[in-house]
Amino acid sequence: MASPQEILEWIKRDNIQMIDLKFIDTPGTWQHLTLFHDMIDESSFSEGVAFDGSSIRGWKAINDSDMAMVPDPDTAWIDPFMAEPTLSMICSIIEPRTGQPYSRDPRSIAQKAIDYLQASGIGDTAFFGPEAEFFLFDDVRYDQTQNAGYYYVDSDEGVWNSGREEYNPTTGKGGNLGYKPRNKEGYFPVAPTDTLQDIRTEMLLAMKHCGVPIEKHHHEVATGGQCELGFRFASLVKAADYLLTYKYCIKNVAKKHGKTATFMPKPIFGDNGTGMHCHQSIWKDGQPTFFGNEYAQLSKTAMHYIGGLLKHAPSLLAFTNPTTNSYKRLVPGFEAPVNLAYSQGNRSASIRIPLSGDSPKAKRLEFRCPDASCNPYLAFAAMLCAGIDGIKNEIDPGDSLDVDIYELTPEELAKVPSTPGSLMDALKNLETDHDFLTAGGVFTEDFIENWISYKLDREVIPVSIRPHPYEFALYYDC
Repeated sequence: MASPQEILEWIKRDNIQMIDLKFIDTPGTWQHLTLFHDMIDESSFSEGVAFDGSSIRGWKAINDSDMAMVPDPDTAWIDPFMAEPTLSMICSIIEPRTGQPYSRDPRSIAQKAIDYLQASGIGDTAFFGPEAEFFLFDDVRYDQTQNAGYYYVDSDEGVWNSGREEYNPTTGKGGNLGYKPRNKEGYFPVAPTDTLQDIRTEMLLAMKHCGVPIEKHHHEVATGGQCELGFRFASLVKAADYLLTYKYCIKNVAKKHGKTATFMPKPIFGDNGTGMHCHQSIWKDGQPTFFGNEYAQLSKTAMHYIGGLLKHAPSLLAFTNPTTNSYKRLVPGFEAPVNLAYSQGNRSASIRIPLSGDSPKAKRLEFRCPDASCNPYLAFAAMLCAGIDGIKNEIDPGDSLDVDIYELTPEELAKVPSTPGSLMDALKNLETDHDFLTAGGVFTEDFIENWISYKLDREVIPVSIRPHPYEFALYYDC
C-alpha cells in the first residue's frame, strides 16, 4: 500500500503539476476537484481538503455545508485523459469539525460494512467481483418539455440499421455492408460483425494504466453495441473503486472515438438489458469461508448468506437496482433474474453458484439482480449486510431450484418469490425492512430516510407524472 510520503515524493520526482481528487455523490456519480500540486501536503491525507458540500446531491444544507475530502494514497494513478500530467486519487469524506466519517458518504458506509463484518467475527474480508455491462452508441438524443418528450439512440451495429444507406470510409462510397448483430445474437461474434474490438481493448488497457487488475473483454448479447469488460475481484471498497474507474475509462475512451457509453439497465426495447452480476465471498484469516459440504460444495456460512440475500432482496434492490429504468430490465417472462431462488450453474436463478471446480478459494456465489446504475459502495455494503444477517440468524435459503425457471408451469412459478416490480415497490420494502442495514451502524436511519425521500422526489414521482410516448400510441384516439 502506498503512503502519503510516497505520493508526495512521486509528485515531486515526476514534476506533476495537477492533483485531481475524486469522490462519489449519493446516487453514484463521481465528482472531482483539481488542485495545483503545492495545495497537497502530508496533512491533506488526514485532515482532508475543504470544499462546499451543499451542492452535492443528497448531502448537506447550505447552512451546514463545510466538508473535507481525504485522499486515499493507495488509489493514486496518472489520469490518461488529461492533457497535463495529473495525479488522480479517490477520496472519502469527513466532517471537518469532528474529523469523523460523514454519515452520508457512500465510501465511508462501505468501510463501515467491513468494520461490521470484522466485529461480528464472521470474517475479515469480503470479496466482490462485479460484471458490469454497457452499451456503446453512436448517437443519443433526449428531451422532456411541457408538451414533448422523446429519446433516440442509435448504433452502427443496431439490427434496425440493416436497411440504412451508409457511408463506407474505405471506398468513399455509400452502401450498407450488413453484419449487424441480430437481437440476442451479439454474444461473442468475431469481426466484422463485432466492430468494437479495438475500442474495448483500448478501454481495458486504460483501466490497467489506472491500476485496475484487468482480465478480458467481449461483445455482449444484445444488438446495438452491448459490451462487457472484466477485472479481477477485490475487497469490497477496492472493488467499488475499481468499478468507478472502469466506468470512467469506458466513457472517456468512447468519447475519444466519437461514441457514447451508457450503463442504463434498459436503453433499448426488444433485446437484453444491462446487468451487473456480483460475485461475492467472505474470507477469514486468509481462508475462504464459503467452501464446505453443503449444496454445490458450499458451507453452512454460505448457505445462510444466501438466505439473507433472498430474505432481504425486496428491500435490497432499492440499492442494487436503484432507478426506475432498472425495472424495465427486471420483467417476468424474459431472461432477467426476477425469481428469488438459488441454483448451481443455473443462470435463470437470481443467485447462481458458479461451477468453480474443487478449489476452496474459488467458491463464491453470484447475485444476478444488480445493475450498474447503482452506487457500488452502497450496493456492495447492503449485500454484505444482508448476508451477515443471514449468517447471524442462520436463515435457511430453502431448497435450490435446479430446473430452468422459465420452463416451470404458472402454478409452479407462483411458489417462487420474485423481485419488486418497480422502484416504488423496492423503496416501500426498504422502509419496512432495513434493520439489517442499520445493524452495526453501517447505514444510519438518516441515510435511509434521505435515500427514500431523494429517490421518490427526484425520480419516482417525476417519472410517474409525465406522459410516456407509447401512451399516445395506445390512448390518443380514446
